[in-house]
Amino acid sequence: MIHLDYRDSRPIYMQIIGGFQEQIRAGVLERGERLPSVRELAFQLTINPNTIQRAYRELESAGWIASVPGKGSFVCGVPVLERAEDIRLQEFDNMVAALEKQGFSRQSLIERIQGGMDHA
Repeated sequence: MIHLDYRDSRPIYMQIIGGFQEQIRAGVLERGERLPSVRELAFQLTINPNTIQRAYRELESAGWIASVPGKGSFVCGVPVLERAEDIRLQEFDNMVAALEKQGFSRQSLIERIQGGMDHA
């Protein structure tokens, strides 16, 4: 399920968060699916349960999962704010591609971004 890389500079709990987010985005974990309990996952990964609890708490506060007392933690899906951000970034990518087709160089677009909106 989750793979930990002890050479990764990110803390273990952040790797767990990233692993679940990737699986949710990819549809490996679907809305309503139950996640392993804190103890189960801690045992599987041979790490401290507090690390798992921290990852679950962060995922829940960001809207990725929901915890139901006595039942466990369940996938909610990709949070609405993240989907909206993805849409805006896709629109940006489309605009860059259109501007490049019109003859603007990538470097001129980068310079404009770095310079802020002073050009407007």
